[in-house]
Amino acid sequence: MRVLGVDPGSAVCGYGVVEGRPGDPLFVAAGTIRSAMLAPGPKRLHRIHDHLLAIIDEFLPDSLSLERHFVAINVQSAFRLGEARAMAMLAAAERNLEFFEYPPNEVKLCVAGHGHADKAQVKYMVRRTLKLDPSRELADDAADALAVAMCHLGRGRIPNLVESVVRIRKPAARSRPKVHPQ
Repeated sequence: MRVLGVDPGSAVCGYGVVEGRPGDPLFVAAGTIRSAMLAPGPKRLHRIHDHLLAIIDEFLPDSLSLERHFVAINVQSAFRLGEARAMAMLAAAERNLEFFEYPPNEVKLCVAGHGHADKAQVKYMVRRTLKLDPSRELADDAADALAVAMCHLGRGRIPNLVESVVRIRKPAARSRPKVHPQ
């Protein structure tokens, strides 16, 4: 399976592509889509949308995943983030990709082993898990996008793990003692 992860932003939008099996992700590509700070909002969104379509066409992912953001401090920032997220969703819909969202704590848990990991810990684990050359430049937004893609790829393990745990812990069927009416 090949997954495109997107870390949306109207000024800088990160993307990362991984493929492989659950628990064994392989790096394919990563980078950022940068928009001019003075460009009007619609032009920024158009640039994000067009670049995401080009990335999808080049790397042919099976699905697209996003981190589900919650921004309560600045309403305007939340609106801008929502618009960039919408461009990723639209690109996925236009290319008929499956779309998935994950809460930030779930992404951090999946990649770094604990749901409150900071950005540096997540970036370190992304580099380590994907065996990226330490000298290779990796923008924070691209690392976050790779983390979201890795989270989706890793989620494939969860049903199998749960199923095996249930199978292991399920008590053996016991025959009930026969009750004879008095």
